[in-house]
Amino acid sequence: MENNRRDFIKKAAAGVAAVSVGGILPGFSAKSYGSIFGANDRINIAMMGVNSRGLALAGTFANQENAEIIYVCDVDSRAEAKCSDAIEKLKNKRPKAMPDFRKALESRDLDAIVIAAPDHWHAPSAILASKAGKHVYLEKPCSHNPREGELLVAAAAKYKNVIQMGNQRRSFPNIIAGIAELKAGIIGRPYFAKTWYSNNRPSIGIGKEAPIPSWLDFDLWQGPAPRKPYKDNLLHYNWHWFWNWGTGEALNNGTHFADIARWGLGVDYPVRVCSAGGRYRYHDDWETPDTQIITMEFDNNTSMTWEGVSCNSRPIEGSFVGVIFNGDNGSLRIDGNDAYSVFDLKGKLVKEVSNKTTIDARNASNPAGGLDSAHIRNFLEAIRVGTPLNSDILSGHKSTLLVQLGNIALRSGNTLHLDPSNGHIKNDPVAEKLWSREYQPGWEPKI
Repeated sequence: MENNRRDFIKKAAAGVAAVSVGGILPGFSAKSYGSIFGANDRINIAMMGVNSRGLALAGTFANQENAEIIYVCDVDSRAEAKCSDAIEKLKNKRPKAMPDFRKALESRDLDAIVIAAPDHWHAPSAILASKAGKHVYLEKPCSHNPREGELLVAAAAKYKNVIQMGNQRRSFPNIIAGIAELKAGIIGRPYFAKTWYSNNRPSIGIGKEAPIPSWLDFDLWQGPAPRKPYKDNLLHYNWHWFWNWGTGEALNNGTHFADIARWGLGVDYPVRVCSAGGRYRYHDDWETPDTQIITMEFDNNTSMTWEGVSCNSRPIEGSFVGVIFNGDNGSLRIDGNDAYSVFDLKGKLVKEVSNKTTIDARNASNPAGGLDSAHIRNFLEAIRVGTPLNSDILSGHKSTLLVQLGNIALRSGNTLHLDPSNGHIKNDPVAEKLWSREYQPGWEPKI
């Protein structure tokens, strides 16, 4: 058995047994052993990208039993300092600032990395972490494009690490119960799922090229993406609406609800996808759609839609976000909270299960609040003792791919015909060009 703490984390039960029988293993003193797995079950974590969502995740991870954030990695020195201050206040111990996450991956003390950087960094950084032998908690979407998702699945298979996508509703107890009821036939056979998200986002204006701020490593921020000039309306959130770095509302929020729909319908890859939409509300730099409908059809006689409305917050089906399943005998609705409702064919409410915890699904940094903890605990227990993941990377890739295909359909102007065994586009050279992307030379992800 190799004498480093990462191997102990990977071989939890074996490590504990070895200590019980044979004492401290070669290469570790009694003092050092007290800080590794087997003594207090601690998992050492690096946070990558902590300006908004990552800052909220850092607080949740820091509060997990026997998990310690030892590195904070961000290209924005202000965000790093704010996150480190918050962790120090929580834990009375300050993590080490490591602006370049790749340096943190070199540490033998590091067990896992939490990736909450912009979308164009999700898969490339997770692949680098996998190659370094680290476990990965990866915010949705798991990839910027379908090819990256396939690379992630291959990386997990090759390096045998734990990769959990951050679609936290997979761990919400009442949503789990609602999907279980759906599969048990509470509304008969579910054959259609409608998903949606609405918000009232303002214009991002016309950006001006500007000097790169002193607090920002913009070259590392761009990383694998082809280089574009710095503009004053790009950071920190508006990158979502530029194809070079972001993936639009479809992957920003649609991933969550398309995932629930795919879960409930019990489907994997579609056979046909089409999409309509555009940037309608404002004339500005925003490139991705602010209004979009994606339709996905499957080979088991089911279908789903995703409706994204970024600039009009009128509720849909009584909620700003959600999923509703139609079945032979009624419908089941999951809104933005950890709750579900069942209706008969006449629309009468016949069952309602709710959670007192209120969720603000339109909160950019911490939409699920304390409910994130269940998903994070599942990730940590998968590392410690091999607990099955609620959202392994193959499942995460399948759900991410659904809305990626919607964007490809919209951008190509074509209805996509797909191989239901893997989701690949058939006989469409224009759309197939969007399966992957161009990279900054030297930054191409490889496993």
